[in-house]
Amino acid sequence: MKAIDILWVGLGGGAGSLLRWQVGRFIDKRITTPFKFGTFLINVSGAFVIAYISTLLALGWEDRYGNVISSLVLTGVLGGYTTFSTMQLDAVQMATARRHGLAVIYLVTSVCAGLVAAAAGVAFARI
Repeated sequence: MKAIDILWVGLGGGAGSLLRWQVGRFIDKRITTPFKFGTFLINVSGAFVIAYISTLLALGWEDRYGNVISSLVLTGVLGGYTTFSTMQLDAVQMATARRHGLAVIYLVTSVCAGLVAAAAGVAFARI
């Protein structure tokens, strides 16, 4: 890994995190339910885009650095945009608020929808 890769990942990660923050705020202001649609939609859309670009450019996980697209876009921007940890915290907060069933539904639908979105990204890239 070169210093330029670190720079690209850092810049992209910052941009992706800011994008996640703004998209999450936008969605959460419009959809006010205990189910965290902001984080859900961010992770699902991110899974689709990561799979689409990776497939379109034939990039595997071993190729996550070494060029601008991999370092800046996939690892940086999209890695900063998607958020596994916030999804986990959302589920814990739902469970703490005695919404155990909703927490389970949130986690299961997040994982399943993310997998479907990634599969769709691969499929669209192969068209």
